[in-house]
Amino acid sequence: MFLLLASTAAAALQPAEAPAPVTTPAAPALSPISAGAAANQAGEIVVTARRRVENVQDVPIAVSVVSGLALEQTGSYNINRLQQLQPTLQFFSTNPRNSSINIRGLGAPLGLTNDGIEQGVGIYIDQVYYNRVAASTLDFVDVEQVEVLRGPQGTLYGKNTVAGAINITTRAPSFEPEARAEVSIGNYNFKQGKASVSGPLSDTLAARISVAATDRAGTIRNVVTSQRVNSQDNLGLRGTLLWKPTERLNIFLAGDYNVQDPVCCAQIYVRYGPTQRAANRQYPALVAAYNAANPTRPYRVPSTDAFDRLTDLDAPLAARNEHGGASLRAEWDVGGGTVTSVSAYRYWDWDPSNDRDFTGLAVNPKVNNPTDQKQYTQEFRYAISSKRFDLVAGAFGFHQTIRTRGIQTYGRDASLWLLAPSSALSRNPAVLDGLQADNDIRLNNTSAAVFGKLTWRVTDRLSIAPGIRVNYDKKRGQYDSVVTGTASNGVRQRVTFASTDPWIVAQRGVQAPQFFRANFSDWNLSYDLNLSYKVADDVLAYATYARSFKSGGVNLNGVPNDAAGVPQTQVATVDPEKVDHFELGLKTQFWDRRATLNLTGYWTDVHDYQAIVNDGSTSVLRGYLANAKKARTRGVEADFSVRPNERVNAYLNGAYTDATYEDFKNAPCPPELSGGTIAGAGQTPGAAGVPGALSPAVCDISGQWLPGVSKWSLSYGAEVNLPTSFLTGEGGQFYLGWDGSYRTKFSSNASRSIYTDIAGYSVNNLRAGFRNADGLNVYGWVRNIFDKDYYEVLATTPGNTGLIAGQPADPRTYGVTLAARF
Repeated sequence: MFLLLASTAAAALQPAEAPAPVTTPAAPALSPISAGAAANQAGEIVVTARRRVENVQDVPIAVSVVSGLALEQTGSYNINRLQQLQPTLQFFSTNPRNSSINIRGLGAPLGLTNDGIEQGVGIYIDQVYYNRVAASTLDFVDVEQVEVLRGPQGTLYGKNTVAGAINITTRAPSFEPEARAEVSIGNYNFKQGKASVSGPLSDTLAARISVAATDRAGTIRNVVTSQRVNSQDNLGLRGTLLWKPTERLNIFLAGDYNVQDPVCCAQIYVRYGPTQRAANRQYPALVAAYNAANPTRPYRVPSTDAFDRLTDLDAPLAARNEHGGASLRAEWDVGGGTVTSVSAYRYWDWDPSNDRDFTGLAVNPKVNNPTDQKQYTQEFRYAISSKRFDLVAGAFGFHQTIRTRGIQTYGRDASLWLLAPSSALSRNPAVLDGLQADNDIRLNNTSAAVFGKLTWRVTDRLSIAPGIRVNYDKKRGQYDSVVTGTASNGVRQRVTFASTDPWIVAQRGVQAPQFFRANFSDWNLSYDLNLSYKVADDVLAYATYARSFKSGGVNLNGVPNDAAGVPQTQVATVDPEKVDHFELGLKTQFWDRRATLNLTGYWTDVHDYQAIVNDGSTSVLRGYLANAKKARTRGVEADFSVRPNERVNAYLNGAYTDATYEDFKNAPCPPELSGGTIAGAGQTPGAAGVPGALSPAVCDISGQWLPGVSKWSLSYGAEVNLPTSFLTGEGGQFYLGWDGSYRTKFSSNASRSIYTDIAGYSVNNLRAGFRNADGLNVYGWVRNIFDKDYYEVLATTPGNTGLIAGQPADPRTYGVTLAARF
């Protein structure tokens, strides 16, 4: 059962270079670009995954590498685009705050943002850990390369992560003057500019300043406001100083500022999927009742085909996402090794505005959660190498404060939409109009760890590498939701559980007040053991076992109340995930290193998997976390690239991922099995999707897919070039490149639903242009060349009305890019 063949490895893309991780020693400076990482002078792709510079083919870790040049050439200017080059990387985002990154199906529950939990995939930029996944939606700024490490990380550096890490390295200041510039224009008024300049300020001091800006109109038209929504409006600035007082000491001081301020984010009408709620409380009947009550302003969704890309949201949309910070990194060669210190401060400000009823009716015109975060990190490492031993040992400290001041309001149409039609109150707009919840959510999060990794080269071919990490986590959280509404006498007052006023009773059934504090603290021990054997000069086999933990946390989205309105604080904290991970890998090169084939197989058991649960006790779909007893992901991955000559290269990366809930007997039910009266003892729940049928209290979803994971996924591409003396005499090329990705069906709901499976799809991109050895590159590009219609996310909406909303992916886009190096 544990016979796993294969997956992962090194690259999917090669240096200034081409669609494939090629390490051919003779790789020319002008080799095509598409899927590779930066190579050193010997043509090797080098990484720092083990905190030293190594040829990626010598690293017994499942790691893929994408160079900055490959990111630029393929238009992969953020992590959302990067996933099309990395089959085991999944990225989902309905707005920057509500985003998740998974590797091999693990990372964070799809569709839930909860301040009190950790991410399972670590994001590092220049060795600085970024705690909030919202940073992943920002544009890359002056990136040298991106390493995607798969499987548990934490015995080498930084924060403990159970799924993997994305390690981004930006270009360092240069003591030789240099500059880069790039301008792109395209349809949907796409405009993008990038520039960087670097050079010496003195014999020992160099600087680099970089900027990237992207602007694009939205792909969805709001018929109410005549705006194009889901637009892009991004700006990134980065500056770095390198002080090199001696050959043995490098000190980097870096600062960055990043802001997104688009008209965003809209999820639009996709379909009606019947639930077990009473028929008169589901979407078709509610619209009919609304139209009967409002004959002068009847409601009709602008289109029942989401790919008409129309919406009628009547609330302002905004998604201002601001990140910034500073870091100080020192690298000092001393005592035969290198001491590294990384000190960093980061902040995150999130200021949204959205419409959470997903319609043009005034039901939930505001469900906004502005958030301020500050984080401080400090890391010390000592790395030393000898003929037989390599050692990395270090300590990591992290402190974070989060303050969210949320607001949720209800409009004039909420009474009809959310109250039982049998109640006369449902026909009185004043009952819920103006109902408001003001939420104050706070978290203090502290983590500290010591870690170490030893590599013992027993022979020139056999290495044994044990690692260990001792980790302490402490979280203190507070959730305070104050609800105010209008009583039947017209007086504005707080909504409480003590009140018997019929209007207040109805209001707290829709939006209940709540206050609680919760604390979590825990120690854990992570460890791993890696064995690697050089079967031949260009063949490396390895095996890994890792025991890892994902920190427990605090539910800060609210928890269920009991009948008396008392918060059920027994579910206010979540246990840590405990991970057992097994992996076998093979890294090979052949045909005089023109071809690379890397294979990895893995099996990961997760006990106390942190899963999303929905509280069906209110009309508002409230998500919180609980522990499923066990989940599992296993799979096989393969990365292949080939460069038969300087004119042609290609790559094909594939992954088979089998990610399931192994034991989750008390899971939330999908929409088609919810919304009705809960079946009592001796009663049998009704059929799925039958209005008025009895609903099960919980569902056993053991054996179901984890959300967001396709069984099969591929990325592929090729590039050919033709030498020319056009414009430059010698050293020019015309080139044509193709890159594509494919994934099979996946679930877009925590409990798999017949309404929210997203069909498999492929996306193909084309580019063609001219470049020369002096750094000039002019090319045209088309993304989604066949204009494939597909969804990035499908989601249920509040109230079990059967309304399914979704986020259509980008249609065909095209444009032209001019890039130059000086």
